[in-house]
Amino acid sequence: MKQSAPKKRATFTIVFLLGTVLLFFATILSLTFGAASITPAVVWDAIFYFDPSLTEHQIIREIRIPRVLGAIVIGSVLAVSGAVMQGMTRNALAEPSIIGITDGAALALAIMFAFFTAVPYVGLLFASFIGAGVGTVLVFLVGTLAKGGLTPAKLALAGVTIGAFLSAISSGIAIYFDVAQDISFWFAGGLASMDWRTLQLIVPACLIGLLIALFLAKSITILSLGADVARGLGQRTAVVRVLGIVSVMLMTGAAVAAAGTIGFIGLVIPHITRALTGMDYRFVIPASAVLGSLLLLVSDIIARMVNAPYETPVGAITALVGVPFFLYLARREGRGV
Repeated sequence: MKQSAPKKRATFTIVFLLGTVLLFFATILSLTFGAASITPAVVWDAIFYFDPSLTEHQIIREIRIPRVLGAIVIGSVLAVSGAVMQGMTRNALAEPSIIGITDGAALALAIMFAFFTAVPYVGLLFASFIGAGVGTVLVFLVGTLAKGGLTPAKLALAGVTIGAFLSAISSGIAIYFDVAQDISFWFAGGLASMDWRTLQLIVPACLIGLLIALFLAKSITILSLGADVARGLGQRTAVVRVLGIVSVMLMTGAAVAAAGTIGFIGLVIPHITRALTGMDYRFVIPASAVLGSLLLLVSDIIARMVNAPYETPVGAITALVGVPFFLYLARREGRGV
């Protein structure tokens, strides 16, 4: 049964506010727990009455706050990237780590570590953007050249194939040029190296990508009904797709440069969001941003606590949720073929 517009808006408001409240509590939990347990009162003092002579205050200000903010930003952009891709391609399996975009960004980082060892971090960021773009172009090119043109199933197949190919090249470069240890963090995915400087570099790109996605929300809703329907309504589908790809490239490139290849957030969250709020991407995109932030922040807490004081790669935690969900979707989509 379809919901009326006021009911959809009310449902979105509830989901958004509840997600924000849970995100707030997850933030407090993340700031409090870690290798060194710090009480909420000390966290409060570190934020509002900072004393640089206190080690606990330094831990909160220089390590945990950037890490929490990084999880919020990266979780939101990965979820929104998945929502945009699924809406544009009408592919339930579309997601940056499955469609080869994150593998392209990771390959670019591997090349930079192997051949340009003295490059500053901003260079790694731009390389990640370029790699994400190359991965995107390759996937869409291979899918389009296939017999019968680009279909959701062919896009997913092309993405998995190109992603595996790019990942293999990355691993080969890492082993041959003995930089595997340097780039293992990006392959595993994690937030351990997040700091204020990294945030300053990635936030502008993420913000631009999010704004483009929000600007395209209504157009993506129409495009998700089918290209023929969208063209019949006067939409310039090519422009929408190009801007959507630019948005995904900016967000995914920044996320991979900062935290490595964290998968499945962009797969799981948009499906949950659409189930709760409906198919209107004016609601799906902001709700996905909040729920994506929540999922990555909770995953990061688990990654720090499951084998303390050692850290488990956060990508492994998100995969525990994402892989069963992916298999379920693949089986469901397969029955529809």
